[in-house]
Amino acid sequence: MNLNPLLEASPAIQIHVAAAVLAIALSGAMIAVRKGTTRHKLIGRMWVAMLATICLTSFFITQLNNGHFSWIHLLSSGTLVGLAYAIWAVRHGYIRAHKYAMISTMVGALGGAGAFTFMPDRLLGQVFFG
Repeated sequence: MNLNPLLEASPAIQIHVAAAVLAIALSGAMIAVRKGTTRHKLIGRMWVAMLATICLTSFFITQLNNGHFSWIHLLSSGTLVGLAYAIWAVRHGYIRAHKYAMISTMVGALGGAGAFTFMPDRLLGQVFFG
């Protein structure tokens, strides 16, 4: 493992990665905790904050497409919409819709997009695989 690419990256990338690591840890906690409790709500708020941070910082990361937005920014936009919908749903008592919106966001944003970060030409691919 070589942390130099991450340490030499822009602040936006460093914040993006830190928020992603925290979001992954919070995802595990969210799965383990009993739903509807004060702890669930606290972890959920922190998780949403981390996902929003990931999405917002992604708009400052444009190196992959020569300074322009790429397809991944569509995922960031969709994730922000999904988070807003999930918050709206739970505040209006649509618990099932909230649950599925959050699961979809967790799988899509952290699982789907996260898998691409480990490709050899990406920063975390360089960190972990050289």
